[in-house]
Formats: sequence, C-alpha cells, structure tokens
Amino acid sequence: MAAVTPHPHPAPLRDPLPMLERTRREWGGQEDYWVFGYGSLIWRPEFEHVEHRLARVHGWHRALKMWSRVNRGTPECPGLVFALLTGGSCQGVVFRIPQRDGDAVLERLWAREMLMGVYDPRWLHCTTPEGPVKALAFTLSRKSPSFTRTLTDEDYRRVFTQSCGRFGTTLDYARETFESLKRHQIRDKALEKLLRLAG
Repeated sequence: MAAVTPHPHPAPLRDPLPMLERTRREWGGQEDYWVFGYGSLIWRPEFEHVEHRLARVHGWHRALKMWSRVNRGTPECPGLVFALLTGGSCQGVVFRIPQRDGDAVLERLWAREMLMGVYDPRWLHCTTPEGPVKALAFTLSRKSPSFTRTLTDEDYRRVFTQSCGRFGTTLDYARETFESLKRHQIRDKALEKLLRLAG
C-alpha cells in the first residue's frame, strides 16, 4: 500500500465561535459540567476542576489518526495527535468543572482545542464507577480533512521518526499519553502496538 501523504497546508478553518456559543447554550450555565479527556487532557488539563473519575464512553474510540501541522508537526512534515472517532469504546478520565468557573474553562478549552475549528464538540454519555455522567468531548468527523484515514506501519514509523512541532514530537506525545493511561490503570492495546513500531 502506498504511503499516505496529507495535504501540506492546514485544513480550511471553521469558525469555532458558533460552536462555543452552542456548547454554552447546551450546558445552560446553571450547574457543574464534565469534560472527557482521552489524550493530552488527561496529563495536561490546564484547567481547574473539583473532581475527576475514570470513565468509559461507548460508540467512540481513541485513535492516533489526526494530522497535526503545528503542535506535533509542521505543514511540511505533519505529525499526529489523538482523536475520538466513531466505533468501539474508549476509557479516559472525566473532570468536573464547577459552575462558577464554567465559562472561563470553556474559553480556555476553545483556545486550546478549537483554534482551527477541526473538532466537533459533543456531550457524550460516560459510565464511571460512581455512576453515569454526561461530558463534553472533542470528537473528529471521518469526513474531516484532518482525519488521516488508513495509515500503514511505515507511515507511523516515519511520523515517529521525523515529525516535531511547537510542543515536541509525535512520539513524545504518544508516549506521554501511554504513561498517563498506565498510571490510571487504563490499557490501550492499539497504542501499545503503535509504540512498538518506534522501538
């Protein structure tokens, strides 16, 4: 199979502000809300929270299948970051945001996750040991230009070897996520397999 070559330039922007306003309306502003972390949000949330729990979402899975042309790569040598894609299930961590901080945390999340307007924010049903919660999650459409589609082992090896952006390499990002999941006693066999490709 031929190596996958992404388009060299960032995907066309979607205006993230309407999605922020829609998310605010759906939250309602009257109570605490939850945020679901499945990648770097687990080990670098960058927002205040009053509780966190292990959680699982059904119908979505974590996949290293989103092009990164700034944070973990460049337009000339794109890296990869995790996305939440349809199908399967995903274990992660949910964080409870107190109502008083809700607006500020949404602004911070949008500045971090939604600058390019790539993700589709959704409220997903999560199961936790303490009971079900509904949490905000940043998902990726399979129709998005940032979705890699099928990648070969050689594609991953090349990205792990070559791709580096303003926050470091794709390989460091994948390893940090793996170690964070392990600390939470979450096993991701697909990620384990990918990291073996890097030696």
